[in-house]
Amino acid sequence: MQKFQPYKKTANSEKIVISIRIDENKVKEIDEIANKIDISRNEFIIQCVEYALDNIEFNENKQKEND
Repeated sequence: MQKFQPYKKTANSEKIVISIRIDENKVKEIDEIANKIDISRNEFIIQCVEYALDNIEFNENKQKEND
């Protein structure tokens, strides 16, 4: 799996507002990383979600058991 490398984006696409709950320590960590690479917390979280969705792997045996 390739390493996650966040970057500064310029393209804007239509987005919707959602609400999530994150542990305070994780928010501090997210903010520190976002500040290091000069992007917003929101953009960093979006990139993390995109990376996770692009790299998710499912265990086929577990899925079949749950069906």
